[in-house]
Amino acid sequence: MNTTTIDMNLGVSAVEAGPAVFSGHAPAMQSEALANASEAAGESAEGIRERGPEMAVAGLLMGLGGLVVFDSLRMGAGWADDGPQSGYFPFYIGLMLMVSSACVLFKALRAWAAERAGSTGAAAGSPMFVEHEQLRLVMAMLVPATLYVVAMGFTGLYAASVVLIAWFMRRHGGFGWTLSSAVSFGVPITVFVVFERWFLVPLPKGPIERLLGF
Repeated sequence: MNTTTIDMNLGVSAVEAGPAVFSGHAPAMQSEALANASEAAGESAEGIRERGPEMAVAGLLMGLGGLVVFDSLRMGAGWADDGPQSGYFPFYIGLMLMVSSACVLFKALRAWAAERAGSTGAAAGSPMFVEHEQLRLVMAMLVPATLYVVAMGFTGLYAASVVLIAWFMRRHGGFGWTLSSAVSFGVPITVFVVFERWFLVPLPKGPIERLLGF
C-alpha cells in the first residue's frame, strides 16, 4: 500500500514538473516541428525577390527615357517663334521618366548594399516577387505561346494552331490523342470557315495551306 502510494505520488510529481522542465525547450521544438511541416508541405520561400525585377525595370525605363530625350533633342526641344518645337514636350516627359527611374534604382541599390554590408536596421531581404513554382507555371504557358507566334511567320496560323492546341491538351490537360486531335484540327478548320469563307478575312497562311490551294 505504501509502495503504491509513493509510486503514484512520484508519477504525479513528474507530470507536474514536466512542463516546467521542458518549457525552455518547447519553443525551439515547436519551431523545428513547424519548419519540418512546412518543408514536408513544400512551402518554400525560394524564388525571385522584388529587388531584381525592380532594378531591371528601372534600368529599362531609364534607357527608354534617355532615348526619348536624345530623339527630342534631335528634332528640337526648344521654343520657336511659333511655339514649342516637336520635341519640346517629349523631352520633358523623357527627362521625368529618367529622373524617377534613377530614384527607384538608387533606392534599390542602396537597400541592397545595406543588406550586403549587414548594417543595423537593414531589412532581412526584399519581398518575394515570384516563387520558383509560380514562375515555372508562367513559363509553361509563356514559352509555347512565344514559339507559336514565331512559328506562325513560317508555318502560317493554322498549322501552328494545330500543334499548340494539341500540346496544351496533351501536356497540361491530360486528354487522350483522339480528343486532342479532334479539337486541335477542329478549331483551325472552324476558324478558316468562319473568317475566310463567311467574312472573307484572310489570315496568315504557310506552305501547307499553299500546297492545299487555300
